Amino acid sequence: MEACAMSALAVDNVVKRYGAAEAVGGVSLAVEPGQRVALLGHNGAGKTTLMKMILGLTPASSGTIEVLGSRPGSRKARAATGFLPENVAFHGALTGREQLHHFARLKSVAPGIADDMLSRVGLADAADRKIRTYSKGMRQRVGLAQALLGHPQIALLDEPTSGLDPISRHEFYDIVGELAQAGTTVLISSHALTELETRCDRIAILSAGKLVADGDLPALRKAAQLPVRFSVTATAETADTVAAELQGERINGHAIALTCDESDKIELLGRITALGQAITDIDVEPPSLEELYRYYSAANREGL
Repeated sequence: MEACAMSALAVDNVVKRYGAAEAVGGVSLAVEPGQRVALLGHNGAGKTTLMKMILGLTPASSGTIEVLGSRPGSRKARAATGFLPENVAFHGALTGREQLHHFARLKSVAPGIADDMLSRVGLADAADRKIRTYSKGMRQRVGLAQALLGHPQIALLDEPTSGLDPISRHEFYDIVGELAQAGTTVLISSHALTELETRCDRIAILSAGKLVADGDLPALRKAAQLPVRFSVTATAETADTVAAELQGERINGHAIALTCDESDKIELLGRITALGQAITDIDVEPPSLEELYRYYSAANREGL
């Protein structure tokens, strides 16, 4: 397939069975260089199994996977891939610097680059402390640093912000953005939906081993046709009139809550703005990623 040949990662009708149980069922996914893709799903949805097949740690029962045109687990695929597992484990007797230098040798990366990466993830001051003294968040940063050593062409990150404080999470996504700008394909598996909403180019949702949604947020919203919420603030004198005119619900004094279908959003916005000085503020809230996730997962369970 020509499209797959151009993809950094091409997953074509992949199935993984464990005996009679099907952990992944007929998943196809093509990811281009520089794309940031959020891989979402409930526990047991098949996310980690899919990542293990991409890494070549477990074979697919059927279907094909290509990593930069090569089979998973091949020398070329391994050299080009960085991986952060959900549960990182390091030798507690080593310092952060010693541990990362060890990974640098395995990846044929200069020790100075490893030191720079420790600084980039906020561990410069703790680099010479034993890892056994590190908090969970600090160990997670070591894991992130090793996954990103050598500027991998594909980065697979499984719950990468687990244990990180809010500032460290922002810094992590800054690094991901820089990687993507440089052409690295990033696949992030996470349950932290709110933080992914504005930080990924594309959303792929697995449910019971099936790929039930794949696209950017506008496309998923358009397909789901979930209601759009409006919060309109009117003046004290016009709040009742505005609520009646727009058939909305009065909340919090001067605010009016409205909902409409995605296809009616522009028409309703026009009706609101036509009220002129009676309106002092408008907030438009499209369906969130969490709502979309629930919708597509529920649709799969119901066989829709």
